[in-house]
Amino acid sequence: MKLQHKLSLLFAAVALTASHLASAQTLLNASYDVSREFYKDVNTAFVASYKKSTGKDVKIDQSHGGSSAQARAVNDGLDADVVTMNTTTDVDFLASTGIVAKDWNKRFAHNASPTSSTMLFLTRNGNPKGIKDWDDLTKPGVSVVVVNPKTGGNGRMAYLAAWGYARKKGGTDAQAAEFVGKLYKNVPVLAKGGRDATTIFLQRNIGDVLVTFESEVVSVDREFGTGKVDAIHPSISIVAENPVAVVERTVAKKGTADLAKAYLSYLYTDEAQEIAAKHALRPTNAAILKKYAATFKPIQLFTVEELFGSLAEAQKVHFNDGGQFDKLYTVK
Repeated sequence: MKLQHKLSLLFAAVALTASHLASAQTLLNASYDVSREFYKDVNTAFVASYKKSTGKDVKIDQSHGGSSAQARAVNDGLDADVVTMNTTTDVDFLASTGIVAKDWNKRFAHNASPTSSTMLFLTRNGNPKGIKDWDDLTKPGVSVVVVNPKTGGNGRMAYLAAWGYARKKGGTDAQAAEFVGKLYKNVPVLAKGGRDATTIFLQRNIGDVLVTFESEVVSVDREFGTGKVDAIHPSISIVAENPVAVVERTVAKKGTADLAKAYLSYLYTDEAQEIAAKHALRPTNAAILKKYAATFKPIQLFTVEELFGSLAEAQKVHFNDGGQFDKLYTVK
């Protein structure tokens, strides 16, 4: 009878656990390519925090790809509850089709961007080509791996950072165009997204330098082992905001609006900001940013608004079909 009683208790516990899992709300976060590891850690912490504060079980699923590709997937029917992107134009696109709120960037603090990043360079161990700044990427014999700016925010930020560097050094727009054109002549292949670019660089062994987000350094060290690359911080780079938004279409259908808002609000908590810093994403919390000063090396940073008006304007001028990028880059 004792064994039968124990088995009954075990079956009851399993049934109760299954019932909890079945009733737990599930949230899908559609995010950009190189944020996988960050959100794995965030999701684990959020689930525990939400359970502690509400007593409710929740499950967070992830979907990753090039930022623009993810935005198109959501537009085409991917039932993401939230989007966490790396350029505002991808969220603006979803706002233009009514999938996220028109005023999405006012729904959360810091223009709905709980973290930011910037662009830096990863070179082969020992930096054999002696790459120090953007000028070095235009030199003959230097092969550069970068994301296609028409498919990923990583690529748009790399392009705008290079353009802005030329402008910040005193160049005109015409001189910036010439400079960026020289850089892209050294690009043998355009990657689809940030993780694809890393794969091309480290697994296919193409290129002397990878231009990518600051946060990718941590991912590379974890996935491929430390000592595979050197992180080179250029003298000047761009502020790359990481905007977030609730997908109104999905949460209305699934009844997950409150959970989606709680999830995105959690990204601003000290706990989540600490996780961001450990993944080399720049926290908006000034105290935590200062705490990780050794990670976030001093770089002269400029904003998109400072030189391009807005990302929407930059999109029209540089990345739409027939724009500046199409004029300076020839597909190889």
